Amino acid sequence: MKKWINELCDGERLWLEVLLNDVSRGITNKGAPYLNFVIQDKTGTMEAKYWSVSEDELHLYKSGMYVKLKGDVINYKDQLQLRVLQIQDDSENPHDVRDYVRSAPVDKEQMKERVQHYISSIQNQDIKRLCEAVHLQYERDFYDYPAAAKNHHDFAGGLATHVLGMMELATQVCVMYQFLDQDLLIAGVFLHDIGKLIELSGPIATEYTIEGKLLGHISIMQAELAKIADQLGIPKETAVLLRHMVLSHHGEYEYGSPVLPMLPEAEVLNMIDNLDARMNALQKALDRTKDGEFTARIFSMENRSFYKVKK
Repeated sequence: MKKWINELCDGERLWLEVLLNDVSRGITNKGAPYLNFVIQDKTGTMEAKYWSVSEDELHLYKSGMYVKLKGDVINYKDQLQLRVLQIQDDSENPHDVRDYVRSAPVDKEQMKERVQHYISSIQNQDIKRLCEAVHLQYERDFYDYPAAAKNHHDFAGGLATHVLGMMELATQVCVMYQFLDQDLLIAGVFLHDIGKLIELSGPIATEYTIEGKLLGHISIMQAELAKIADQLGIPKETAVLLRHMVLSHHGEYEYGSPVLPMLPEAEVLNMIDNLDARMNALQKALDRTKDGEFTARIFSMENRSFYKVKK
């Protein structure tokens, strides 16, 4: 019977079928080489150490490979870890990627329907045309990619999940504060992270691309928006407003925004982006924590631990 990572218990010895999320080499204090893996299936990730590695094996295993591992589950610094005894390359056998990558809680087609509904609801025809063109161009990857390599919405379909959650928040904020331009805010929500489809490598063993490292998703998308707007004949001011939404959505210079929010809608975009990202990171940590205990420290939330109230 197949066992998942979230079902493992301290002291077990077993075979696991997993995806290698990350592979790195190390040297022990005695000068012996070893391999450090981050293994993954749909239920989560775990560190694994392969101490008795041969010279031939040091360069054999890569991120994104399917493998079978035999090992002992141990408790190391209050975290479960696998001590690898044997490893087999399982890449040639057929695999359902959904067994190895955490996926969005909402069905892909349902997400697509909801996102398209929000785009269709935009009344400003220039903004609507631009959003429809971007959606058509990036639709294939938009519903499969994560929103980040780690921290928040780091699962297949995470980007669309994040955007859809923000669209729903944006709609409610506009009911509360009716001076806001809902068309501009919904468009900003949809467009703000599309650059991650170029910044990140994809849903399996997600890492940053060369463009992602050298340019970043903010500059990638604002440049793409300028090009698409020009092709569609979008009025200059409309294009500038949308580019500002993308450029300012991280809210502060130190977090990567080259300009600060200078539109009410840009200010709200930054706030709901941060809210949705932080709540997802917190939920992920709480899901791994027993009632009455504290979560592990969450780096993206000032390295704090949170208490999970007993039900």
